[in-house]
Amino acid sequence: MNVLGISGSTRRNGNTADLVNVILERCQGAGITTEFISLAGKKIHPCLGCEKCKEKKWCVIANDDWDSIAQKILDCDVLIIGSPTYYYDVCGHLKNFIDRTYSLYHDRKLAGRKGVAVAVQANKGASRTIQTLEGFLSTHEFASLGSVKGNGYREGEVLTDTEAMEKARKIGDKIVRLVKKDRG
Repeated sequence: MNVLGISGSTRRNGNTADLVNVILERCQGAGITTEFISLAGKKIHPCLGCEKCKEKKWCVIANDDWDSIAQKILDCDVLIIGSPTYYYDVCGHLKNFIDRTYSLYHDRKLAGRKGVAVAVQANKGASRTIQTLEGFLSTHEFASLGSVKGNGYREGEVLTDTEAMEKARKIGDKIVRLVKKDRG
């Protein structure tokens, strides 16, 4: 089993990355294969609504980073997907990425995986961000392993949110238990 963590933030080492990595570190500590991807600096074009993906079975937009990241999601067993909260929702960069996964929806290519939603807010709005992320996971038929909301504005601030840190560690431990059960 492998676990993929994605931070949709445009801040490579921001609070969203920190919170996703707390979960990944729990998994790594138990010997589970993990990978972290930051969308910071990645080029992700928006969905064009062209519907060509229905025929091609893959997004037809080329010349950006979406393909390689989408392939890593196809290869993972557990996806931890996180976003900072911008105006009570996911950031636009991650929304572009999510919209493009419509191309994987037609044949339910992501179904059967497990997912975790992670959101960071300055002081409010993360509940709506979690709803959007859980909507993405549910639409693609991921089984939810939970969600984490953290508070943080300045770099590293989320690491002082004791409630979020505890919840992230518990979700990491849940993934570890799941892996141990599967390994039997």
